[in-house]
Amino acid sequence: MNEPMRNYMRAGLIHFMAYPSVIKGEGPIEETFRKIALDDYFDAVEVTWIKDVEVRKRVKKMIDTSYIDVAYGGQPRQLTTGLNINDLDEAGRQRALATLKEGIDEAYEIGAGGFGFLSGKYAEDKTEEAYRALVASTRELCAYAKSKGAIKVALEVFDFDIDKKALIGPVTLAKRFAEEISAEFDNFGLMVDLSHIPLLHETIYESLIPVKDYIIHAHMGNCLMKDTSDPAYGDAHPRFGYPGSENDVEELVDYLRVLLSIGFLNKDKRPIVSFEVKPVGDEDPDLVVANAKRVLNRAWEKV
Repeated sequence: MNEPMRNYMRAGLIHFMAYPSVIKGEGPIEETFRKIALDDYFDAVEVTWIKDVEVRKRVKKMIDTSYIDVAYGGQPRQLTTGLNINDLDEAGRQRALATLKEGIDEAYEIGAGGFGFLSGKYAEDKTEEAYRALVASTRELCAYAKSKGAIKVALEVFDFDIDKKALIGPVTLAKRFAEEISAEFDNFGLMVDLSHIPLLHETIYESLIPVKDYIIHAHMGNCLMKDTSDPAYGDAHPRFGYPGSENDVEELVDYLRVLLSIGFLNKDKRPIVSFEVKPVGDEDPDLVVANAKRVLNRAWEKV
């Protein structure tokens, strides 16, 4: 691609993955966030819960001062607590709803434009019941978000049988779900992730084309499936080119080409496309981020 990447997208970084010590809403949030806000490669950043209200205020000030766009990831509120938004136990479903609504409140507080979450685990013989519970929860989340402003709500598509084992899930079910929710709420869409596509046993084309009309957010990353003993196995988001992993420059090229062909990457809206990369073992997070930036630069040249 001869045109600048910025003409078509806002490159972002998921703060709580690149610096996983902050994923529970604590730790060196300000110091690590400042690194991203200072780096003008990134036009956007994705954050998650920040438990200390004063830290939240200081992060908000950095967001405003640095002119960086922000989205909010509610996924850690689910994944670090075991809360399931499609729990067939009503009390459990309500607890998951409550924490995600708190996340929506925080997202508005810091000026986020989008809010992400994921579906939960399910029993194969109760798939339809779990699906109906997910629909009920998502309707409530979308209505709650809309009552407070213009934040978009995005369900992220995860693997269904390897690591997170989330209901959504296979592209056929993702499409059915997106069609049903979007028919009622114009503030809803799907979040897709290059990291998850191999884990879904789908090609990039198979995973994206059927849901092309519902994609509102995208992630770029990697996964490893060949060696269950490797610390990066499953949905661990290792750096691009990690030994034995699935995604590198060429896979990112294919992903970006499809996103461009379906009109998701475009000059009018310039969507956020964020790196979801995480250090493995004692890897330096800053070097992992540098890896991602170089891979994207090389990939964009080939798009």
